[in-house]
Amino acid sequence: MRTPPVVVVMGVAGTGKTTIGPLLAARLGVPYAEGDDFHPQANIAKMSAGVPLDDDDRQPWLDAIGGWAHERAGLGGVVSCSALKRSYRDRLRAAAPGVVFVHLAGDRSLIEDRMAHRQGHFMPTALLDSQFATLQPLQADEAGVAVDVCGSPENIAGRAVTALAALPGPAA
Repeated sequence: MRTPPVVVVMGVAGTGKTTIGPLLAARLGVPYAEGDDFHPQANIAKMSAGVPLDDDDRQPWLDAIGGWAHERAGLGGVVSCSALKRSYRDRLRAAAPGVVFVHLAGDRSLIEDRMAHRQGHFMPTALLDSQFATLQPLQADEAGVAVDVCGSPENIAGRAVTALAALPGPAA
């Protein structure tokens, strides 16, 4: 029997990380952690004011997520985290070497429309351009898959499970 993976559901704001993450966790039979809950209050205040985070702002957040992923190694889990840059993913992998990424990817106009219609979230649509400018998609040497965000959340989660199962090695 394979060891359950620790999966980081990544992507720009509005791709559905908070919606898909719990669905994916349920299908994999592992716990889910909301990445936004790991942000220090200063980060939330900054983003709420429409100011993008810089790398220094993200370090304690990434370290907290990496710590959670490390604790879940061998047990499995799913956590949401934008993980937009390769260096951020490298930091997460340094804390939890077996982590696997599911990159929720989609058309900017679809994502912007979704962001405009969600309620109660601190991330304004105005920051979407900075998110896309920062995004470095998964590279061939990174364990993970890209999944298109078109369709229902259940359909997207199903495609993620299928793509993860197709990965080679113990992380699939």
